[in-house]
Amino acid sequence: MKITGYRCLSSVHNWGRPVGDVNGFVASGITEFPIVLLETDVGITGVGTGSHRDLDQIFPAIEGQDPRAVSALYDRMLAQVFKSGHGGATFGGIGTFDMALWDIKAKALGEPLWRLLGARDKFVPGYASGLDIALDDDALSSFYVGMAERGYTAGKLKGGRDHEDDIRRLTLVEDALSINARKPGLMLDANESWNLKQAERFMAKIEDELDLTWIEEPLRRWDAAGHARLSRSIRAAVATGENLTGLEQYSQLFDLGGIDIVQVGSVWGITHFLRVAHAAHSRNLPVSPVGLTLNSALAAAAASVPNHLTAEVQDVNAPFGVTIDQEFIDGGIVVGDTPGVGVSIDEEAIAAQATTHAGWLAPGGPHVRSERAGLRLVGE
Repeated sequence: MKITGYRCLSSVHNWGRPVGDVNGFVASGITEFPIVLLETDVGITGVGTGSHRDLDQIFPAIEGQDPRAVSALYDRMLAQVFKSGHGGATFGGIGTFDMALWDIKAKALGEPLWRLLGARDKFVPGYASGLDIALDDDALSSFYVGMAERGYTAGKLKGGRDHEDDIRRLTLVEDALSINARKPGLMLDANESWNLKQAERFMAKIEDELDLTWIEEPLRRWDAAGHARLSRSIRAAVATGENLTGLEQYSQLFDLGGIDIVQVGSVWGITHFLRVAHAAHSRNLPVSPVGLTLNSALAAAAASVPNHLTAEVQDVNAPFGVTIDQEFIDGGIVVGDTPGVGVSIDEEAIAAQATTHAGWLAPGGPHVRSERAGLRLVGE
């Protein structure tokens, strides 16, 4: 079997609500959904989702190769961009090809990915995450009530600008989820918007009122020393890692004790998740994938590692023209038995769509860092 080529498709995901964080939001609630179809000479096509970045630069590393050698091909892709580096957006292209490679391998064996990776149970524990910075209190409650009806017992709020607002809104999340748990798990995501002392002051106010499970991305992703100091000064766990593009970028966080919950961005692919999970396991740390809704393949990978804690569930609907073999029930995700990663694409429907949509990378969106982030004297 050999890889012969690839094709790119672009669909959209309609969240049905504004989505974003402290750095901005997409008011339309409609975001791009990049798809890559990796072709072989035996008619098996692998599906990868997440990014179209730098695919032409990366593809020579896997062209003509046997796609079943996934781990070796992953390292070939890293080596292909050695000089310029695999960090940042390039890593998304590598992760998307990586997902497609795993899809081909599992399809060739006639197995769902979770079984190929050695999982015993198809159930993956999860937590609700509304990407909810732009939701008013009623919409916020409504989202988490809906997730509570699916059995979720923990929720994550986007915040970080005003502790009084965040305490009020975290309490709304707690109330909505309390039908399933006496003390629901509560997490707060600041999306790298603080400096260390801001984080300590903000967290002191929060922890005066609430028992927070974790604070997510309180500081810039590379500030290992700052994360370590913060972890020692608060009760909540410090969760970070979703924006780290490569196993090597976790080294200082591990060595300095700056990470309590090891997070992995789903857009970076399956092999990256597995390697980070095993590195975390060697340090007795739990791992938690972020953004799982739009990369369901990572649920199968999460089911296979011994230290998976919980996975972020942002939405229960699939992007347009995409069918995903999974269920969001009982407070988690149940992955299906379809061979491969469980994602099928309706190319005709996607090609025929005539949807005008606002982009996830639009100015002011959540992937654009806010002005004065980490430089505010008072809350806003």
